[in-house]
Amino acid sequence: MGTVGLSFGAATSGTGFDVSSTVSAIMAESSAIETPWNNQLTALQSQDTALTSMGTDLSTLTTSLQSLTDADGVFSSMQGSSSDNSVVELTNASTGAVAGTHSVTVTRLAQTSSVYSGDAAASDNLSGSFTITIGSGTAQTVTVASGSTLSTLAAAINQGSYGVKANVITDSGGERLALVSSTGGAAGQIAIGGSITDSTSGGSLSFSSGQAGLDAEYNVDGIDMTSGSNTVTGAIPGVTMQLLGTSSNAAQLVIANDNSAVESAMSSFVTAYNAVVKDVNAQEQNSSSGSAQPLFGTPIMAQIQQALSNALIGGSASGSMSNIAQLGLEVSANGDGTLTLNTNTLDSALNSDYNGVEGFLQNTGSFGQNLASALNGLGNQAPDGAVYLTLQQNSSQETDLNNSITNENALLATEKTNLTAELTAANLTLQAIPEQIQSIQELYSAITGYGNTATS
Repeated sequence: MGTVGLSFGAATSGTGFDVSSTVSAIMAESSAIETPWNNQLTALQSQDTALTSMGTDLSTLTTSLQSLTDADGVFSSMQGSSSDNSVVELTNASTGAVAGTHSVTVTRLAQTSSVYSGDAAASDNLSGSFTITIGSGTAQTVTVASGSTLSTLAAAINQGSYGVKANVITDSGGERLALVSSTGGAAGQIAIGGSITDSTSGGSLSFSSGQAGLDAEYNVDGIDMTSGSNTVTGAIPGVTMQLLGTSSNAAQLVIANDNSAVESAMSSFVTAYNAVVKDVNAQEQNSSSGSAQPLFGTPIMAQIQQALSNALIGGSASGSMSNIAQLGLEVSANGDGTLTLNTNTLDSALNSDYNGVEGFLQNTGSFGQNLASALNGLGNQAPDGAVYLTLQQNSSQETDLNNSITNENALLATEKTNLTAELTAANLTLQAIPEQIQSIQELYSAITGYGNTATS
């Protein structure tokens, strides 16, 4: 610790000294004990910033890899087409669909049953009851409250559970109650028993058939099938198709693996992987000022580098696939550890051995699963991620340092208060010296007469 001098001129000058600046100088010397604590705290906070950024990039990498390694990811995505969209359209090919070509012939489209009542005026008062039967179900009675109109009756039916949807339609003769089955095809055929009494006209409203409930009839790969809906799911595993028209000629549905989805996901993976590698490389370089980066030489950097390096060369073979180069993944020639993707190589691998590529990413012990396991041990996920654990350790050290600084600041504040009081008292003493000397001189003159300039 250095020394602090006092400047107050001659002791008898009475000028004293600057208490505030003197206290500040002394306290600056005393607070120097906190300098290494503050330096360490700053270093840890810099590490936290770098670790948080790296944790975010590791999380992005984990997410991008999941689309390739999860069974419900991009490898379950299929694409397809129809040779005649006026007959049948492929609307979805998902998990369970298998690449191939299927022949589909449609001989009849499905219809939904509907009925309609006779005409009535909008304000006619209705009453009575009638029954609704759907397919082979039990007849349900609809009670028409006295004074009902077609609109209020339709609302009452829709609030119930009659298996139909009711609407009021208008034509040249007035209004009609239209009922459409909630079940498509033959199973939804509506049967009406009875009629509605129209108290205003003195007549009754009977029901007529609008459209019969019919099942679609179609053939898939030589097998006759029926469906109560024109949206067909399950006739071809994993495939949903829409029947749109009839034809004596078969339409061809082609189901294919979605290579483009896999290639896009692989490209995203490479981008995310390279972001992590660049984070690591950045910590191995000096800053613009020439100082080391916050994480340079730390154990976590070595852990991340080793884990990524080991994962790239690991993984059991699947089909004809045994290394990442066969998937079009190559380590950059510039030596920075980043990856490049040759989409032509990947596309060729998918076309020649799609299941092999999928297995090399998804099978137990595969490249994809090994890398996923490595990432699970590296990121900022609790409780075992390396970044998470390092941040927790830093946080504990930062808490201890902040506590030490807080405690020391409290001691320094007390020291400053006491020092200020002591130096203020001393300064007052120095400033009082000339007055004291003057008093002594006056006393001396009074006793001895020496120095008395008064005249007789």
